[in-house]
Order: sequence, then structure tokens, then C-alpha cells
Amino acid sequence: MRILLVNPNSTASMTEQAHRSAERVAAPTTLVEAVNPTTSPTSIEGHADEAMAVPAMLAEIRAGEARGIDAYVIACFDDPGLGAAREIASGPVIGICQAAIQVAMNIATRFSIITTLPRSVPIIEDLVDAYGAGHRCRKVRSVDMPVLALEEDLAHTEEMLVREILRAKQDDGAEAIILGCAGMSELCDRLKLRTGMPVIDGVTAAIKLAEALVGAGYSTSKVGAYDYPRVKSAAVARPVDAVA
Repeated sequence: MRILLVNPNSTASMTEQAHRSAERVAAPTTLVEAVNPTTSPTSIEGHADEAMAVPAMLAEIRAGEARGIDAYVIACFDDPGLGAAREIASGPVIGICQAAIQVAMNIATRFSIITTLPRSVPIIEDLVDAYGAGHRCRKVRSVDMPVLALEEDLAHTEEMLVREILRAKQDDGAEAIILGCAGMSELCDRLKLRTGMPVIDGVTAAIKLAEALVGAGYSTSKVGAYDYPRVKSAAVARPVDAVA
């Protein structure tokens, strides 16, 4: 089985970190490949970054289709372009936010999410509602750190996350925690040990879900909304004076 992990931003170190997390949990028969575009924003922190990142991400998935990839993981917690990616892929496409929420709903009655910047909070709240988990998510919290700052000082990042996890346990009544950024994935096990809380990383959750779907023989439905995009001819521009 071949899974392509696509980091929609252009920061290679973040791609490598997510790749290490994915390989740690992948089955021995699973080959996880990891790529990132070189023309996307260096981090995805808002709607504009998402929009700019999607075309290059879709190009990576189209290339994966040509190579016979079985499933895809979009390694950004905003799940950018998820519907579009499912339209162009024959195999399953898993967003790490949706995967993490599905895991949380199976192991806890209520959970909180910890993300990076405050501006990401409403985006994630809307995703939670869209995935039908609004009644189970107690709060989306922020450590108020830019995405790229996460890997600059991992010790500091860990301390910030530990503090916020303990607050979520006490103040939110959370029974599990979701890490709201792919850049946090390598800290998952340490955070579990230090807080005594189930801590869910979307990258590893998405890899295991992708393996399960492919292993069971499920593919993306091409009946209706996720059908392949219709082929359209490019519009031909005409000189202004030729327009009647």
C-alpha cells in the first residue's frame, strides 16, 4: 500500500517532521511518501494562505494519481481543498482535522482542540461543526504561536501545550485533546505522558484511517459530488474591439 502525505505549505522541515510521525505508526507493508509544493506559502494561517496553497497541493495529488498512489493524507489541520482533492483522486483522501475528530469521538465523550494562532480558532470551530462534532467539542484553544515558531524551540512549544492541555482538562472538562497543527505531531507521545490525557495527532490518525479504508477496499465515490471534474475547454480571449 502506498500513501502520499501532502503538506500543502512549502516548509520542507515540517513535511519531514510529519513524515517521521507517519512512518512511526504505518504498517510494515505500507510505504508512506511525503511531498510539499515549493510555491505555496511557508505556513497556512488563514483563508488566504489556504486558497494560495490548494492549486499546488492538487498538482501533487494529480502526480500521485499518475504514480498509482492508493490514498492521500492532507497534512494541514485546516483540511484545505479536501473536497477538491477527493474529486481528482480515485483512492481515499484524508484530512488530518477530520481524522482526528473521528478518533476523538470514538474514545471520549468530549474533547478540546489546541491550535496555534487565535485567528485559526474560528476556522477550526467551523470545521468541527461541519464534521458533526460541535456537541462533543468543548473548546478550541490557542497557544498564540505562529506555525513556524513551533519547531524553533520545541521545549518551549511543549511547555505551552502542556499548560493548555491541563487547562482544557480542568476548565473544559475535556476527556481527550486534539493537537490542531501537523507541526505538533512529534510531541504527541510526550504530551500524553506528561498530562495523563489521551492526546490525538491528526497525522497518525489519518495514516491509520487511510490504511483501514484501502485495506477494506474502499475508494472515493464518483457518483455525485466527488465525481471527477468535467473537462472544459479554456476560454479564448478576444481583442476588445472584436467584441460586439
